[in-house]
Amino acid sequence: MPVRPASSQGSLPEEREDDDGIPRAQEADLERLSLILFGHSAFQCLNAACELGLFELLASSGPLTAQEVGDSLGLADRATDILLLGCTALGLTRKNADQYRVAPVITWLMEQGEWQHLRNTVAFEQHIVYPGQVDFTEALRRNTNAGLRRIPGEGADLYRRIAAQPRLEQVFYRYMRSWSQLANGHLVETLDLSATHRLLDCGGGEAVNAIALARANPELRVTVLDLPSAATLARKRIEEADLAERISVVAADMFTAPFPEGHDCVLFAHQLVIWTPEENTALLRKAHAALPPGGRVVVFNSMSHDSGEGPLVAALDSVYFASLPAEGGMIYPWRLHEECLRAAGFAEVRRHACPGWTPHGILVASKPPA
Repeated sequence: MPVRPASSQGSLPEEREDDDGIPRAQEADLERLSLILFGHSAFQCLNAACELGLFELLASSGPLTAQEVGDSLGLADRATDILLLGCTALGLTRKNADQYRVAPVITWLMEQGEWQHLRNTVAFEQHIVYPGQVDFTEALRRNTNAGLRRIPGEGADLYRRIAAQPRLEQVFYRYMRSWSQLANGHLVETLDLSATHRLLDCGGGEAVNAIALARANPELRVTVLDLPSAATLARKRIEEADLAERISVVAADMFTAPFPEGHDCVLFAHQLVIWTPEENTALLRKAHAALPPGGRVVVFNSMSHDSGEGPLVAALDSVYFASLPAEGGMIYPWRLHEECLRAAGFAEVRRHACPGWTPHGILVASKPPA
């Protein structure tokens, strides 16, 4: 058994080993390293369980034996054993004697009504994110979204390419709807719009945030500005929500088209993580020019710590933004968004951190009086 050398302050305690010869202090780190090393395999267990309906089966009919699981899912014995071994080792399912049940965390997500949001995120990772992240190292070397070449179509960013890929577009917007719904409760609760008359939602996608804000503020009128393919989806969602009289849609490129006039608040929700700081500043300057004195701009998206040490979800999500959507972007720290806001002419910048496992945050700034 190896012993640490003595120091000037006396002998240090021995670093004990288990039977396998691995120092106990290293076991947790090695397990974590193994999960990183085989991370794609871990994700594939989750994805397969989602696509095959394992969790829903166990939630509605469990606990079940492996034979019952296989029979219900139409899987051979070997395939069933591989699926259950992976899910149980990862803590997604639990085994008691010869029966399997769904893990408490998944039961909790189902009870909270958030399970479908997670499933939509899994599909997004499987069909869009993972193919592009193969080129993450190349994206870092070239400082551009090298993984976009894995997505068929024309255009310099993901959004224009998926517009020609109906299946991928559906996967993408289901995910964006879920990601927004996971967090926009914080936006509704935090953002005081009692004195706001018209809000411009730049890059508003399917109008998820616009609908939530309009429902929470009965006097508010909203304009969603997005690319034509997204605008079509937004109009459909707005009609379904019976809010067509209060939410309008403008189909345009927010970088090249002028911002519609007559708004006293501009919202960038999940937008300023996509582009470079220079592009973000340019968008914020357009917002500044379109707003009246005293008008406000709101930035709502994931944030990383100013220290550069996390949070973990922000760090991992930045791999996607480096590899795929556009030539710039990451989960930026709060301070960088604040620098862009001030460079665009805004003042009185305020932070609002959102609790929860997603690293969302809200920044509100105002255009100074004339």
